[in-house]
Amino acid sequence: MIHTLDPAIKGLILDMDGVLYKGNQPLGDLPRLFAGIKEKGWRVIMATNNAIRNTDEHLERMKSFGVDLEPWQIINSIQVVIALLKRRFPDGGPVYGVVSPATRAAIETAGYYFDEKDAQAVIVGLDRHVTYEKLETATLLIRSGKLFIGTNPDASFPTPRGEVPGAGSIIAAVSTATGVKPVFAGKPEPAMYEISMERLGTTLETTLAIGDRLDTDILGGQRAGCRTGLVMSGVTSPAELAGWEPKPDLVADDIWKLLDID
Repeated sequence: MIHTLDPAIKGLILDMDGVLYKGNQPLGDLPRLFAGIKEKGWRVIMATNNAIRNTDEHLERMKSFGVDLEPWQIINSIQVVIALLKRRFPDGGPVYGVVSPATRAAIETAGYYFDEKDAQAVIVGLDRHVTYEKLETATLLIRSGKLFIGTNPDASFPTPRGEVPGAGSIIAAVSTATGVKPVFAGKPEPAMYEISMERLGTTLETTLAIGDRLDTDILGGQRAGCRTGLVMSGVTSPAELAGWEPKPDLVADDIWKLLDID
């Protein structure tokens, strides 16, 4: 591990949950944090596996914490799901999903419609209204050979009450029932990082990916080939970090200390 930020860094890819906030609680004075980031000349993008909210909702959430961002500065797993669908089914068409309303709306806006009878693909993510019937339908479709896309593998996510089930928990149920592993859109697959660097205009050597989760944020950054920074303000314990190889390039208690912003 290195213990000082490389001066070559020009762009930051920031996770959100567990890094900038937990639930409705910001982790510190976020306007001051982003003022410090701007002062240091870093370009920044938010890259989150959270597919419950669309881009506008993420922007509004950050605005509620006093931070104004532009739409290009938000990338979530919904956008990568759509990119995967466009790659396989460029003309749109029917799909089936066990997903949040925001994910469904974004997929429909991209030219797809939800129809289990003729579905070309099955998308599974965090659905707070999941039912056995939905899991049953997804399982039967995937067993019949339909493409299985998972929004992200996060088994849980942090809230002020503690860690609660994430998209990965629902995806695991379907994967267990079908014996099929999904194509994941979110971290730790590198697509989200690659799109982020395109938007930032940075290279692998000049980009630092920051997150609170080893198996998604850090592994994703490592797979993409950029620098990585772990903050201990989210879900990772010291014991988990001790057993993780290769280690992140930077580790700190929180993003303030990681970026050396007072």
